[in-house]
Amino acid sequence: MPMTYADQSITESHLHTRKHVSIFDVSHMQQMIISGNDRFAFWESVCVSDVPEHVENSGALSLLTNENGGIIDDTVWMNTNRGYLYVVVNAGCAAKDMDHLSAKMREFQKKGKAVNIAFVSAQERALLAVQGPEMARVLQAGLHDSLDKLLFMHTTLTTLFNFKCRITRCGYTGEDGVEISCLAKDAIPLCETLLASTNGSVKLAGLGARDTLRLEAGLCLYGNDIDEKISPVEAGLTWTIGKRRRAEGGFPGAPSILEQIKKGVSKKRVGIISSGAPARHDYPVSDTNGKQIGVVTSGCPSPSLGKNISMAYVATAHSKIGSKLHIKVRNQNVAGEVVKMPFVPSNYHHGRAKAT
Repeated sequence: MPMTYADQSITESHLHTRKHVSIFDVSHMQQMIISGNDRFAFWESVCVSDVPEHVENSGALSLLTNENGGIIDDTVWMNTNRGYLYVVVNAGCAAKDMDHLSAKMREFQKKGKAVNIAFVSAQERALLAVQGPEMARVLQAGLHDSLDKLLFMHTTLTTLFNFKCRITRCGYTGEDGVEISCLAKDAIPLCETLLASTNGSVKLAGLGARDTLRLEAGLCLYGNDIDEKISPVEAGLTWTIGKRRRAEGGFPGAPSILEQIKKGVSKKRVGIISSGAPARHDYPVSDTNGKQIGVVTSGCPSPSLGKNISMAYVATAHSKIGSKLHIKVRNQNVAGEVVKMPFVPSNYHHGRAKAT
């Protein structure tokens, strides 16, 4: 996926996605299938989710954690009705994740447990993220079943414009969207079909718009906003840890993470709106007296708001909404204020499924 396409700037592509619908080719992300009778227990041994809590064809955003409570990667997984878990992890972590999960799988198998992981290559299957308010209208024209019944963080195997695929209602923009897993050979003709739709204005979008959209949505970028030295509690991702898991533990790093939930942490991820030039990754954050209290992890001018937005880790005492602070931008301090995230309201499809 390129940074931009020739017909639109990053800002134009960003705003088009918010108003219409865009296709992001995210085939570089790693898809995998986890099967076997002990797949639930295996997945719970490596991530923070309460797996049985999720009914068939539903799932969640989760975190792979290490023994110190840091985040190895964030992932979206689905408990399919076909006897396997469908999992997608970040492209930049793919090699690390595959090594990690393969080692854990072998440990499980040595204990006599039934689990197997099939890592799906980009040569086998593509992954297209179709995001924006016109997504449902565009896709519905190629579906027999009502897309309205497919809720956020749910998945289905179906046929879309005569192409067999898996559609999962999720995304990285804050808009209503889906990720479509299809055979690699079908990706171009499917994409061309969507681009030719008369049910919405569909355009291709690149990495540039993907980054500004996810930042407006308050979503983390692995390697910037979360990594193996950041815990779910510090990152504001405690909500990904299932209620039962909080009570029982049993996931990597549980002692440290559960202790943090109980006693608190020294720093937290926050959203900031600032004046002047935009804040960027690694810019220092200080209190109004000039004492450094944190660092920016992501930042950009918000195309939707016309303001500078950023995420940062700051000392917990300065993490409350409304806290005033300074960000050093080009050797000058600009004024900032901690605000609630997401910066732009999300439009996920949470509506009730209609009776059939």
